[in-house]
Amino acid sequence: MFKKVAFTMYPVEDLARARQFYEKTLGLKVGKTYIEDTWIEYDLPGGGCFVLTSVAKDMKPSEHYGGVVAFEVEDLETLMARLKKENVQVKLDIFHSPVCQMSVIYDSEGNLVTLHQCHSKKE
Repeated sequence: MFKKVAFTMYPVEDLARARQFYEKTLGLKVGKTYIEDTWIEYDLPGGGCFVLTSVAKDMKPSEHYGGVVAFEVEDLETLMARLKKENVQVKLDIFHSPVCQMSVIYDSEGNLVTLHQCHSKKE
């Protein structure tokens, strides 16, 4: 029986460069590191765990690799303006749905990252 998603993992070729992107550019905080610093975990405040790893040399970063992580953000428009100023490559600029808005960017390794913001619910 499935209970939850344990973690979302992205392969990286240059772990230092990837850490710079996720920690400095996106502002994630390191949770744990394992396997001689080839497995870096980021525990997110609202739940969930995101992992960067260079442990499996046959797994290569790619926008076509598989699943895409989607990070919930507080202010997508402000974040995207900052990321564009920092020359982060954008695959899909902000688009809107009835319940949310999203954008898709590339990380430093070529993986896709979705940035997501739910519309506030009117009560």
